[in-house]
Amino acid sequence: MPEILRQIVHYGNHLVVPFGIAMLLFPRHWRAAGGLMVATIVIDLDHLWADPIFDPRRCSIGFHPLHTVWAAMVYIALLMVPVWKIQAVGFGCLWHLCTDAIDCRLGHLGTDPDGLLGFVWPLVVAF
Repeated sequence: MPEILRQIVHYGNHLVVPFGIAMLLFPRHWRAAGGLMVATIVIDLDHLWADPIFDPRRCSIGFHPLHTVWAAMVYIALLMVPVWKIQAVGFGCLWHLCTDAIDCRLGHLGTDPDGLLGFVWPLVVAF
């Protein structure tokens, strides 16, 4: 896949698709829920602890602390809270992981030390 197309898919998944997901999951509050889901891109702040901060050949999944199985379990727990805003954040974080997993697959990037791609990829396929 050409690099420019990969970037369009990646950032489209981060910035546009969450609104479609929000329309399905939170029809009464889809705009606010979509905004919250897009805002979960803030979990990429964990890249600031990496050296180098950005490596185009590195897969985020399993490497950065907020992109691990442990973080995914917290995001899943957020879905159990009966408040739509909290659930939107949980879905947003999980979609963020799915988006990064898709990018890792499309870019044939790095390794997956925590095996999170094996955990996240079935979610992507099921979606």
